[in-house]
Amino acid sequence: MKIFEFEITETLQRKISVESYNEQEAFEKVKNMYKNGEIILGADDFVDSDINFICNILED
Repeated sequence: MKIFEFEITETLQRKISVESYNEQEAFEKVKNMYKNGEIILGADDFVDSDINFICNILED
């Protein structure tokens, strides 16, 4: 029997609206909110998944 290695990638996505004077300031606000755990993506934010073959680890 052989052993195969795969990589599973899930994509989570959410739209966030913030008030700000400009785009850069808005970006920094959202980045800090995410970094500080104020925005936590979960199962409800799932949009896609992908499974890719990586390699054979062991062959008989």
